[in-house]
Amino acid sequence: LVGAAYLLIKRVISIRIPGIYILSTLVFVVILNLATGAGMPDGTYLLAQLFGGGLLLGAFFMATDYVTSPVTPWGQVIYALLLGFLTALFRVVGKSAEGVSYAIILSNIVVPLIERVTVPLAFGMKRGKKGGAKA
Repeated sequence: LVGAAYLLIKRVISIRIPGIYILSTLVFVVILNLATGAGMPDGTYLLAQLFGGGLLLGAFFMATDYVTSPVTPWGQVIYALLLGFLTALFRVVGKSAEGVSYAIILSNIVVPLIERVTVPLAFGMKRGKKGGAKA
């Protein structure tokens, strides 16, 4: 947490990806628990999901990697939501405490597609039928 605070204070990373990632993971854990019939999870279970495994490490240090994370703000939101959903899915349905690394790997595969959709076009350009830009 000290390292995460340092990166945030020095503005090396923004809170967008880690914040949305952590919150969406908790929300999706609740939704998936209700969907699988396990019932509403208590606070202890949610704290275990938050602090157990590598969620905080993955959120602040792995998901915010400059090379593999999206550049655009909307791309970062989509990426973080995808990370949260996959992490919750692997943890609740897959019964694996360490779904963070799998979620990050799979989400990194999708980043070029997210970037293609969320990168704004230059002024005067129109989107083609296949998503490419044309004059």
